[in-house]
Amino acid sequence: MRPYIIINGVSSNTINGLLIQSLPPISKPPIRTNAEEIDGRDGDVVEILGFGAYDKTFSIGLYGDYNVNDVIAYLNTSGIITFSNERDKYYKFATYQQIDLEKLIRFKQAQVTIHVQPFKYSADEKEILNTYPSGTTRAVIAVRNNGNIYSKPTLTVTGSGAVDILINNKPIFTLNLSAHGESIILDAESMNATAPNGNYLNRKVSGDYDNLRLDTGVNTIAVNGDITDVDIANYSRWI
Repeated sequence: MRPYIIINGVSSNTINGLLIQSLPPISKPPIRTNAEEIDGRDGDVVEILGFGAYDKTFSIGLYGDYNVNDVIAYLNTSGIITFSNERDKYYKFATYQQIDLEKLIRFKQAQVTIHVQPFKYSADEKEILNTYPSGTTRAVIAVRNNGNIYSKPTLTVTGSGAVDILINNKPIFTLNLSAHGESIILDAESMNATAPNGNYLNRKVSGDYDNLRLDTGVNTIAVNGDITDVDIANYSRWI
């Protein structure tokens, strides 16, 4: 099978005349560091700052009944991308570098460089949905991070009044929901709390987003309070 990519759910195989000639190698993201030299000490002190975003490059070609504007529009975007040599994963990406349009038209081939964020996610993982009967005051959910590094999940909690969230028996957040019941989406990666309509609800949340993380393997999420729904997404992550 020839190589292909999927951008925001659309396969390159559906773009007339677009051929993916080669894919980028599977690699780990770079580690960001800060090195400090101290007088009187051999070597240096290296501080690990986390994983960095990086570039991936792949080759494309044109053939048959192609429309170069359709090809450029397909590639010159942002969102999520899957490569056929990692069909079960996706990356968050954006295209910042211009594609050499002259070379593409003249030679029917070009290089495309995209900027990817350091982590990759499961393309097949399903959101965990939990609905509880009226009067439920505690829910305990086992969640497995199938990745090879801690994940930063998204939690959606629907309920009323004060609701406490614990991960692996450690208190993480307290939510102050309205009396009639409302939903708050806690996005650990963006470090924001929002309503389903996108309005910010950060003032209704107290806690540290750095602690909203799931270790590799099985984790326990406990939710205490008057709740009706607890949904969990983005709970596995890889480097």
